Amino acid sequence: MLFGKRERTIRRIAIVEDEPLVAFDNEHLLGEAGYEVVATVDNLADAVRAIQEQELDLVLSDIKLSGEGDGMDVARAAAAKGVPVLFVTGNCPIEAQTFGIGCLAKPYSDKILKAALDAIDETLQGRKVKKLPPGLRLYEQA
Repeated sequence: MLFGKRERTIRRIAIVEDEPLVAFDNEHLLGEAGYEVVATVDNLADAVRAIQEQELDLVLSDIKLSGEGDGMDVARAAAAKGVPVLFVTGNCPIEAQTFGIGCLAKPYSDKILKAALDAIDETLQGRKVKKLPPGLRLYEQA
C-alpha cells in the first residue's frame, strides 16, 4: 500500500499524571487517536502495579506524582520491564535521560502530543525523525 498508514509500534499506553484534568484530556485524546489507554493513575504504587500487570508499549509519566515517589521511580519500574517512558512535565530533570526515551515539555497541545507519539514510534522502529515537534526532546538510548 503506497500511501497507507504504517503499523504502530505503540498501541497500549499507561498514563501516570497527578493533574486530573490533564490525565482526563490525555486519556480522551489518545483513545480518539486509536491508542488503548490501559491505565490512568496518579501515584507510584498504582503505576508500578499497571506496569507489572499490563502489556504496555509506552508509559507517559509526569515527574511530580501524588503521594510518595515520582516519575523517575515509575521510569525505573518500566525500564525493568523493558517499557519505554516519555516524560510529560514542565521541568525534566537531567537524570531523566537515564530511564526515559524522551521528555515533552508542558504545556503542550493535542496536536503536539500526537506528533510526539509519532516521533517516539518512529524512533522505536529504528527510523530517524526528521523534525521533532516543539517541546519534545529525545534521548539517546543505550
